[in-house]
Amino acid sequence: MHKVVVEEPYKFVPPYRGRWFSWMFRLWLRPYLRKTHGIVKCTYEGLEHVRESIKAGHGILLCPNHSRDSDPMLIGMLCRAIPSHVFSMASWHIFKQSRLEAFVVRRLGGFSVYREGMDRQALDTSVRIVTNAERPLVVFPEGVISRTNDRLNSLMDGVSFIARVAAKKRAEAHPDKKVVIHPIGIRYRLQADLAQLTDPVLEKLEQRTFWKTQEHLSTIDRIGRLAMALLAAREIEVLGATQSGTVRARIANLINAMLHPIEKQWLGGARVGDVIVRVKDLRSVILADLLKGTLTPEERTSRWRQLTDCYYGQTLSMYPDGYLDDGVKGPLTPERIVETVQRLEEDLTDHVTVYPAWQVEFRIGEAIMIDPTQKKSRGGDAIMQTLRERILGLLKIDDWWPPQPVSPFEE
Repeated sequence: MHKVVVEEPYKFVPPYRGRWFSWMFRLWLRPYLRKTHGIVKCTYEGLEHVRESIKAGHGILLCPNHSRDSDPMLIGMLCRAIPSHVFSMASWHIFKQSRLEAFVVRRLGGFSVYREGMDRQALDTSVRIVTNAERPLVVFPEGVISRTNDRLNSLMDGVSFIARVAAKKRAEAHPDKKVVIHPIGIRYRLQADLAQLTDPVLEKLEQRTFWKTQEHLSTIDRIGRLAMALLAAREIEVLGATQSGTVRARIANLINAMLHPIEKQWLGGARVGDVIVRVKDLRSVILADLLKGTLTPEERTSRWRQLTDCYYGQTLSMYPDGYLDDGVKGPLTPERIVETVQRLEEDLTDHVTVYPAWQVEFRIGEAIMIDPTQKKSRGGDAIMQTLRERILGLLKIDDWWPPQPVSPFEE
């Protein structure tokens, strides 16, 4: 399990406003991305949209999809192309990995946001940056890494909150200036031989799982067997035995079997709906209890077991149904195969060793102008709906897997 939850009181990490380190880092960025993430080329469409907004003096939010852990560093390549310095919101746990990583992220314009609770300092800082048009502000509205270019998770409404508040304040101070959101689609294209990439990883995972390799099967069948083995192992751990039914139903039941008891304890009742939102709510209350410092060792162990269940519930929800079925909203692509192998390796070993050669395509959309007088309606958030539609269009995919409510678990 990745260490995405930090058991210590949150302390806001403010943005660093110097520019020298950011300029120098860009000279090193291209070889760094090639070495650590296999990114060999970047292309850009729509740079003029951001340039026009900067020239007009607008407060700017840049909102990309988030399918890889390399995305935040890739934004540095976009900054070179515009060119512009940016600020960016980064989960607090990023600043707790190592002192070097915290130093670099902050010098590149990153500041912390606390995902396990309301972070008023991060929101106030974001609003101030956009209101003053100090620099474009980068926010990944999905909030989590999907590892799928052909899927867009639910978008968190923090983007619209920042945009609306900043637009209102900016209109009061500068009536002729606007706040805008630029949707960005980041698309990865494989530039390497598929079999050479996936076969060694599949062999390693098969030996770990089945004690022998399955090279006599097709790549898709090998992936399918490993996925079913992972699902069966989680079912045995949580439910005591493997289950019957469709894969989607089994995953939904397993997720609810893990989350419902925790939700009943901490939230007053079992919930349904988007798993990422449910996990975020649970983490907030469980971590708050942990940080009190009054728990016995047994109680502390229990809380961490619950956080682990939340983590695995979220990872299970990230496998798109039919993602490797040819003809499901498009042909089966090498990119989907590599993405699935990476997710399996990460879930089974906590590490990803497949870093193939990628070409990255940036597509920047036209500005979404924010009306300072518009309020969020009860029927939905028009800003977030527009943003979602624009990102999907830039990725050139249909909304073929919108976030699905998870059906109630049969107890």
